Amino acid sequence: MPAALFTVTLMPENLQFQADRDKTILQSAERAQIYPLSSCRNGTCRTCISTLISGDIRYNTDWPGLSAEEKQAGLMLPCCAQPLSDLVMKLEA
Repeated sequence: MPAALFTVTLMPENLQFQADRDKTILQSAERAQIYPLSSCRNGTCRTCISTLISGDIRYNTDWPGLSAEEKQAGLMLPCCAQPLSDLVMKLEA
C-alpha cells in the first residue's frame, strides 16, 4: 500500500511540500530541503512551535508540549505532529 501524501503550505511564503502521513511534518519538510527551527524532536523544547491555519494532525507522543489552550488557539509542534490531511501552517508562531 503506498504512503498517503498530503500537501503542506507554509504561509506567508506560500511554499509547498509533500508530507507523508507516517512521518512528522518536520521530517517531511527536511526531506523537501526546508529546515524549520528545531531542537529536541519530541515536543519538549517547543523550538518548532508553529500555527496550524487549516487541516488535521495527530501527535506521535502522548504529551506534545502544548497546553489545551495553546492547541485550541491553533498552535502545534511539527517535530511530533503527523498530517491527516492537507495543511496550511505558519512556522515560528
